[in-house]
Amino acid sequence: MRLIGKININSSFLSLVVLVCLFSSCKKEFLQKDPTTRIAPSTTFATTKNAYAAINGMHRLMYAQWHSNQAAGGQSGNMLYMEVLGEDFVMTGAANGFFNSEYKWLSHRNINASILTFNYGFYYALIGNANEIIANIDAAVGPQEERNFLKAQAFTYRAWSYYQMVQLFGKRYVKGGDNSSMGMSLILEKTVGAIPRNSVEEVYTQINKDLDEAIGLFGNAVARPDISHLNVNVAKGIKARVSLTQQNYDVAAQMAKEARTGFSLMTGNQYLNSFVNFSNSEWMWGIQHREDQPTYFFSFYAYIGNFSSTNTRGNPKAISSLLYNKISATDIRKKLWDPTAKEVGFPVAASGVRQPYMTRKFTLPNPANSNGDLMFMRAAEMYLIEAEALANLSGREIDARKALYDLVITRDPAYVLSTNSGGALVEEILTHRRVELWGEGFRFYDLKRLNMALDRNGANHNATLTVTFDVPVGDKQWEFLIPQGEIDRTLGVVKQNAM
Repeated sequence: MRLIGKININSSFLSLVVLVCLFSSCKKEFLQKDPTTRIAPSTTFATTKNAYAAINGMHRLMYAQWHSNQAAGGQSGNMLYMEVLGEDFVMTGAANGFFNSEYKWLSHRNINASILTFNYGFYYALIGNANEIIANIDAAVGPQEERNFLKAQAFTYRAWSYYQMVQLFGKRYVKGGDNSSMGMSLILEKTVGAIPRNSVEEVYTQINKDLDEAIGLFGNAVARPDISHLNVNVAKGIKARVSLTQQNYDVAAQMAKEARTGFSLMTGNQYLNSFVNFSNSEWMWGIQHREDQPTYFFSFYAYIGNFSSTNTRGNPKAISSLLYNKISATDIRKKLWDPTAKEVGFPVAASGVRQPYMTRKFTLPNPANSNGDLMFMRAAEMYLIEAEALANLSGREIDARKALYDLVITRDPAYVLSTNSGGALVEEILTHRRVELWGEGFRFYDLKRLNMALDRNGANHNATLTVTFDVPVGDKQWEFLIPQGEIDRTLGVVKQNAM
């Protein structure tokens, strides 16, 4: 069995988390190989009603604390890591030290760092739990449409988890190139013993297979109860992301357009106060934070926004001044940041410092509590994927301009249909992507998939805090190292990346 480590969650699905350990051996101080408190799969999957507890447990893992690590609050931890590794997200102070090492590009190259154990264990835990659902749900008593719904979500979670991981621990995917380098170990069922790493190509093949399976199953499934559950829109949205990364632009454009069907974009009036709101019309996938499941200081909002934590008080997050200056004066998005640090009424954490270019994007209505709804996918991203994909397809620039216009006009009433072509059009789309999705966990992934160098020069990054200003394309630093614990526990069956 493979161990995921200690997980601080309150969920009826804890039994399955225990069941699907995700390292090669289980240490007694963590979990027993066959714990007596474990609920048998025959009970968990006796009925589709019971099985809902399994999928709900996976949703709960998305905002649970991992390894007693204050900075690892489920997917929000990954979102923050991906931003601090980029150039558009600026740390303005050391504060209590969280994310400082990641900002300096040190942690993901340290074999014992928590960023590695978290990103490795978190996604493999989701994969393991998805495997249990896939293996057992067909025997559950209940309507076929419910079995399809639960199984489709499991396939989607597994595909998404492998997609997240292979971008971190593997090399960049190159269409038509050599993608035979090491990706992730494909674990598709309960296994005993270590599994070697599959190639990047093999991992992407499995990701697409799972997504296609999920999309088919969702076609004959019950409707989801709310957007914390996955549905066909989310599966197609992930397929759009994957296809963009693989430079399969025709598929990316089509999937993005289909994924956003039924979702409307925010108006200008909604834009400044809707990024923590589950009822946001753009949200395709997210969590509604229950008050009986507090996140305290492992919340996303304990590190960004107006909740008063040691981190937000001393390190208000800011946008790169270079990116800010690219935003039109008539664009509502420009109001998400204060370049002067003096704007009257600008939300600031209680007793917190003000810094130039600090953000108000993630403002909680109750700043005394770190609980807040959290988005993982929204319709605006789909417009941007569609536009970028179309701009890279021969003869589709008119369509690309229209997709971009349909998004940006809702943010900037003075925006006019672009006349750019070629690289200039792609650059315009990518600039809007950087502004629109700032702080939402995309920047490291984008830099890597686009084969762009890290360049923090000439902006408002503090040299003392930043240290690393440049990382060239193709550098080994673009690959996360495998946690040393995994190398040790598999006796070297799982190989390390270049160090």
